[in-house]
Parts: sequence; structure tokens; C-alpha cells
Amino acid sequence: MKLTIIGTGYVGLVTGTCFAEVGHHVICVDKDAAKVKLLKAGGMPIYEPGLEELVKKNVRAGRLRFTTSTKDGVEKSDIIFIAVPTPPQDDGSVDLSFIETVAREIAGSMTRYKIIVDKSTVPVKTGDKVAETIKRYCKSKVEFDVVSNPEFLREGFAVGDFIKPDRVVIGMHSKRPEQAMRDVYAPFEAPIICTDINSAELIKHAANSFLALKISYINAVSVICEASGANVIEVANGMGMDARIGRRFLDAGLGFGGSCFPKDLSAFIKISEQLGYEFSLLKEVQKINTGQMERFIKKISDTLWVLKDKKLGVLGLAFKQNTDDVRLSPAIELCQQLQKMGAQLRVHDPRAMEKARPFLPHATFVKDMDAVAEGCDALVVATEWPEFKKLDLERARKGLTHPIMFDGRNLFDPEEMERLGFIYKSIGR
Repeated sequence: MKLTIIGTGYVGLVTGTCFAEVGHHVICVDKDAAKVKLLKAGGMPIYEPGLEELVKKNVRAGRLRFTTSTKDGVEKSDIIFIAVPTPPQDDGSVDLSFIETVAREIAGSMTRYKIIVDKSTVPVKTGDKVAETIKRYCKSKVEFDVVSNPEFLREGFAVGDFIKPDRVVIGMHSKRPEQAMRDVYAPFEAPIICTDINSAELIKHAANSFLALKISYINAVSVICEASGANVIEVANGMGMDARIGRRFLDAGLGFGGSCFPKDLSAFIKISEQLGYEFSLLKEVQKINTGQMERFIKKISDTLWVLKDKKLGVLGLAFKQNTDDVRLSPAIELCQQLQKMGAQLRVHDPRAMEKARPFLPHATFVKDMDAVAEGCDALVVATEWPEFKKLDLERARKGLTHPIMFDGRNLFDPEEMERLGFIYKSIGR
């Protein structure tokens, strides 16, 4: 099938590449000429495991190409996916100006029937607004359908999530685009949920908000574990064996971050308010998430006392493992808070250091994770990269002026760390 993806961020580039991988012919459109030039030259604007190889493979096969022309993409495709950013605003709502701009551009380029698919995460009723905009600005007055097809991709695991999805959600106002959308996803052999557009748009916000709730729940439990001498990992394992609960998203830590959970949670609260319902449960999820960071910083300051002029080594800058994304990263927030308190930082991340530099201009960036601790008063683990479990702990202990580690991701065993001579502080243990 002939498909166009407008937007080549984490969602758009993965979507277009994976569609090409199963045999569709895909045009990826982006207004950023430098990004398109980079992609055409075989470069990658983001890090996502397995993605670079698939992009190069499908470009060589002639199934995937890149352009800055929305008109080119619309004219040459039957189905157009909108995958542009919907950034958060100060009041918790999201900025839909990119969606509106793309809808107008699509409308101005349409000369025959098209299916326009909203892949971006948007508030309920956005599909109706997209349809109104296209109808208003389409001079040729051709027929079209707007479809909601929310993404459920985890950064760091996005390629696998797209190729083998738990489900595909398709929201439509009419049956006309249903078969075409089923054909698009037929190669993936996934359960397909066909519903109305409003329900499809709500599914994404409801799902992400629930997962954020689950993370905040175990973080709240971690506080009780510390107060009672229990181990939050053992508690989570016991809870997770219950099939009704499951173990995923029950890892206590610094709290959730990234471009999805905080934004989608705030947006769902705002959406609910606009519809006349105060979703106080989700407001408490936000409060717990904020409190988790505050407690961890207090743990550091209580142990080290005065942080002014203290040197701290920090492992991790990305908001999670397997990505270079630092948007709303708890690790970045932690670093910034520590710097405000006067600490001097030596930092390392396997993938995210270049993207983190603008946020931490006064930090020292260290290429070798085993060298981060040298000359520091303490070491802090801020992101759950599996590589950090291979840290040379003996070298770290000798490099520190005091053998102190604050583990915000529970990567190490407390008994082992004590045996090695560390003063070891983790979450909920």
C-alpha cells in the first residue's frame, strides 16, 4: 500500500520504517530540512535500538524515502498518517497547532479521496476538529475520512512494539476506511479494535494514565517499605505474580518522566475538567511522582549534609534505558536540582550525553562510566541502563572520597554493596 507519514520523530520514523519493513511503500515527510538531509544520507536523528538498520534496509529496497514536501506525500499516497508533536502547555493542555497546520496542508494538496490518520496522541474530539479543518481548506472538495490510530510504543523498545503490538486501535466515524486500515495492519497479525474516534482517542490517554498510576502506586508503597523495613522489590514481585496485577510498571524509582506519561496525564486531567469531571485520583498520581524526587534529593542532602561544592558522579541522563531522549527526564531534573543546591556534577550516559548538554552546561561529561566516580563525594544512579550493573564497583569505591552511592533505580544488591564497603542508599529497601 502507498502510505505517507508526516513527522519523523520517535513515533513517525518508527511507524514509517516498520510499515516499509512489512512491504508497504512509505514516504516520510518532515519540515526540518536538516533532518531530512541527514536521513537521506543514512544518518539518524534519534537513537532507537534496531531502527537504524531497518531504515537503511528499506531505503535500499526502495520502500522508504524522505522529503520535506507535504504535497508530494499527499499526492502519492492513499493513506496519510499525522505523527507530529503535541507538546504540553502550562495549563496541562496540549498544543495542537502542529496538527492544525498539517491538516491545512493536507487539505490544500488533496485532489482525490484520502484517509487521514491521527497517529499523534491527541485529546478526545481532535478527530472532529481535523475533519472540520480539512473540509474547510480543501478547495477541490473531494471526499475523505479521518481515522484515529493511537500509538502504544515504548521508547527503547519501539520497533518490537510496532512489529508485534498487543493491539491495534482504529477509530472511525464510518465503515468506509475500515478495510483499508485492516489491510495496512494485516501483516502484523495483531488483534484489531475498531471503534468510534472518541473512544480511540480516549484509549491512549486512559492507558498511559493508568500506567503512570501504577508507577506512582509502587513508589508510594516504597515509602511504606522504607518506614517498615520491608523490601519494595519483594513486595512488587509478590504483587506482580497476581495475574490481575502483573509485574510490569511496578519498579520503584525516581518517578516517571519522558515525553508521554507526564504530558498525557496532565492532558487527561485537563480533558476531564473541560468535560465537567475533576479527576482527583490522577492529580494524586502527579503529587506522588513529584514527591518521589523530593524524597530522593532529601536522602542525598541528609547523608552529605551541605551540598554546596560537593562533587557528585551521576550515572544516567536519559529518562529511561535504551533511548537518547532527555525530554522531561527525571535524571536531568535531579541533576538540575543538585546543581541549584551547589553541587558540582560529573555525568555519564551511554546514549544521551549530546542531547543532555544544553540542559546541563556546567556539568562535566565523562565518556567512561567507570571514571565518573573519580574525585567525587558520592555516586548517584539516575537511569536504569543495564550497562550500569557492570560498573567496576571496586574502582568506583577507590575513586570516591567517601564510598557512598545513592541508587535511584535499585540496580544493585544492598547486601553486596555493604560487603564491598559502600554506604548504600536505594529506593524502598
